[in-house]
Amino acid sequence: MGKMFKKILIANRGEIAVRIIRACREMGITPVAVYSDADRKALHVRLSEEAYPIGASPPLESYLNIERILNVAKASGAEAIHPGYGFLAENAEFVRRCEQEGVVFIGPASEPMELMGQKTTARKTMKAAGIPIIPGTMDPVRDEAELRLKAREVGFPLLLKASAGGGGKGLRLVKKEKDLVSAYRLARSESQSSFGDSSVYIEKYMEEPHHIEVQVLADHDGHTVYLGERECSVQRRFQKILEETPSPFLDNTLRREMGEVAVQAAAAVGYQNAGTVEFIVDKHKKFYFLEMNARLQVEHPVTEMVTGIDLVKCQLEIASGNPLPFSQADIRPQGHSLECRIYAEDPYNGFMPSPGRIERLRAPAGGPGVRYDNGIYEGYEVPLDYDPLLSKLITWGNTREEAIHRMLRALSEYQVYGIKTIIPFFQRILLHPSFYEGIYNTHFIEELEKEEERVDPEEKTVALIAAGIRSYRESRQAFSAGPKKAQSNWKIKGRMEAFSRRV
Repeated sequence: MGKMFKKILIANRGEIAVRIIRACREMGITPVAVYSDADRKALHVRLSEEAYPIGASPPLESYLNIERILNVAKASGAEAIHPGYGFLAENAEFVRRCEQEGVVFIGPASEPMELMGQKTTARKTMKAAGIPIIPGTMDPVRDEAELRLKAREVGFPLLLKASAGGGGKGLRLVKKEKDLVSAYRLARSESQSSFGDSSVYIEKYMEEPHHIEVQVLADHDGHTVYLGERECSVQRRFQKILEETPSPFLDNTLRREMGEVAVQAAAAVGYQNAGTVEFIVDKHKKFYFLEMNARLQVEHPVTEMVTGIDLVKCQLEIASGNPLPFSQADIRPQGHSLECRIYAEDPYNGFMPSPGRIERLRAPAGGPGVRYDNGIYEGYEVPLDYDPLLSKLITWGNTREEAIHRMLRALSEYQVYGIKTIIPFFQRILLHPSFYEGIYNTHFIEELEKEEERVDPEEKTVALIAAGIRSYRESRQAFSAGPKKAQSNWKIKGRMEAFSRRV
């Protein structure tokens, strides 16, 4: 390790703030935390050497308040700021203010940040660089008259997307022309409230799409590498909840081609630090640039699990001016990894947030190939003010089947009382034949919910048991070290019935 920061401020909260604190500790860096009124007793505050209040609970008065965060950085003597993800992580104005104040922003410079932050500008840049983009408008729609004209040119179904946004905000799927204007008004309103920018553009909606992203790292010497892809097609309300790597949909040729295009996209904007190039891949395995996230992703742990590369530490090394210590040839992903995002939500009530006090918590016990990134503890009060992500559960296996079975085991050990979580929903997903066989796309949850409406309770139990028996048999075949005494189907069925009752 070359030169390195002595102290950094973490301008975030929750599990990502805890994740960064732990990386800092391992590198001999003093982490500085900030917190709002709602987070006074949060885990990231408890774990940090220094912690400073930055305002009231609403994000605009605390985690989105640029001046307060910069004042804490200067008062604490922090040399750099890590934004995590969300809040100010992709705010070009914040990066500019850091540059003006002489505080290192751990991420890209303000110019590429701004370029990638405006989706229509990013589309133009990628098209000029020869990178395939999804058909649609190259500029925001000016008014409802132009909206109707452009929509007919693109064709239905289509997506209305916020020019300045992401994370499913300001996004509407329009299947029929009669719904176009109302969806446009809703998208503009949500975009304005979420990003302070109401501009919206049109994008063609792909049939049976896969959402695939490629992780890239770029240092200050122009050395850029890709670290494989992540399959992010398990989504609800256009937001990811489960990710895996490698994608069961891609082949090695397409995987390599998409990685090389991701490096090309990063180079086209002079990108530095960690970033993610997102693609939509259609059913014919033709891929299109979607957007570039100029930050660390929520799902970065699955890439770390298969590559053995700590992305947060790489971010700190690059930001401090050190070159990447490896080349593309050195990156050889091994095995398979899954991540489940554990939200405080009720999956049986439209995924409504479930804030409140965690009365009892039994975290997964760990074991080989299990990782638990969290921002909670027993007695913690989950606030309503922020994203309801509590933790992330990540597993690794030599095969996809092993990673799935480890996740099922870890989820069965994970108990949270006092609030609702989506843990039971993940158990349904993992046991579903389409997911287990790797045959799914971004419509998976929508189709799963339709199945639930059609199937009576007794048939649901039978389906779960059948899936469990098959997965149990396959796991025995895959992982058996030697000949074992055969068990009857009745014994296997009995085990799976017990498991399904817990599900």
